[in-house]
Amino acid sequence: MAKPSPRKIIEIKPVVDPDAKVYPRSISGPYTRWRWVFVWLTQIVFYGLCWLPWHGRQAVLFDIDTRKFYFFDLVLWPQDTIYLVLLMILGAFTLFLFTAVAGRLWCGYTCPQTVYTEIFLWFEKMIEGERPQRIKLDAAPWSARKLALKSAKHATWLLFSLWTGITFVGYFMPIRDLVNDLVTLSPGAWSAFWVVFYAIATYGNAGFLRDQMCRQICPYARFQFVMFDPDTLIIAYDTARGDARGPRAKGADPKALGLGDCVDCGICVQVCPTGIDIRNGLQNECIGCAACIDACDQVMDKMEYPRGLIRYSTENAVTMRYTTTEIIRRAARPRVIIYTAILVALTTAMAWSLATRIPLKVNVLKDRNVLSREAGDGSIENAYRLQIMNTGDQTRKFRISIGGIDGVRLASDSEITVPGGEIGTQTAIVSAEPGATPSGAAPITFSVTDVADAKVAVTESSKFWMP
Repeated sequence: MAKPSPRKIIEIKPVVDPDAKVYPRSISGPYTRWRWVFVWLTQIVFYGLCWLPWHGRQAVLFDIDTRKFYFFDLVLWPQDTIYLVLLMILGAFTLFLFTAVAGRLWCGYTCPQTVYTEIFLWFEKMIEGERPQRIKLDAAPWSARKLALKSAKHATWLLFSLWTGITFVGYFMPIRDLVNDLVTLSPGAWSAFWVVFYAIATYGNAGFLRDQMCRQICPYARFQFVMFDPDTLIIAYDTARGDARGPRAKGADPKALGLGDCVDCGICVQVCPTGIDIRNGLQNECIGCAACIDACDQVMDKMEYPRGLIRYSTENAVTMRYTTTEIIRRAARPRVIIYTAILVALTTAMAWSLATRIPLKVNVLKDRNVLSREAGDGSIENAYRLQIMNTGDQTRKFRISIGGIDGVRLASDSEITVPGGEIGTQTAIVSAEPGATPSGAAPITFSVTDVADAKVAVTESSKFWMP
């Protein structure tokens, strides 16, 4: 078998007119159905998760006012920023791995821009008609019918965008409170601003920018090719099989006519949401949605030619005629193995950290107004303020104990009950006999332990001041 091509940079041939409006043609097929499966899945999660109750509160909530993030039983505080950092690193390596192996499948199936463009195009098709009707309507002079259709379309877009904005803000403040405030026309200034802002962003991005967002604005389209190589999965046109292109009657022998399998019908261009011609090679405008594959396969079926003139493949596979087994085997190349190893290690570490995370944090603040004082029984007292954060979801009762100096004891309450996701404050009066420690500051420890679960315990250090 011939050796794979040593070339590591895939040629990019931009052919899109940036000023031309794209009118994607509707198409059916397995990849289109998968795309709509992901549309439904992502939107059910997005629009439904914020309404899910959990132990008397919203299941998922980024509560900015109280600086807490609720995710079912998990409650994260500002002190847990490390998890946000790890999550961002995991996202980056997932992007690197996924792109190196499968190209822009994320863009084609689950990117919010793609998902909302699909939804807005569906509204447009239902109101204005299919591609030829939409082109004809836009070219026609303004009339009562055109005004009615355009008004209905934009009203639908705006209502959907508004609900999207409400849902988005509902992840940062309780959505039931937000909806009630909007219904009663009493929303807060910031919540109203972000609802309108996100609604306008959705309306503009999915209704007007569409392909421009993918072609010109999104940075992913610009740097994705750094992560591509000739063994990366892409949408490829089989030039050797398809060219020379040209029309012919059904049943005609293309070889006898000096033609390839491509009948040059142009349907692959008409269905493309970014308006490119995949037959001109891989382009940065291609989002990997596979609409052209569904379209081409239908034409091949009608012409009684084999499917796969346009298909998911790799540059080397198309050139070297690799089998599916060989394509999968070549996916395990060094960069993919390294990305996978790092991703598995980070995911395991983060999962272990969350699983073994103690749902308790304690801050000890020394009262600096009075370093020490003499009690009525002659002992020396120091005052402290304990902030006990119950970072779990259940109410817990904690016991406070003291150590570090012989005979040291708590002269105040030693137990406190803290609801889940809340901070309990306790004033701790610590006393010791005179002479129990030399004059000056002596180290002591505060231990806070869950009464019902001794494994939930935290020990913090402080200083005891002896006159």
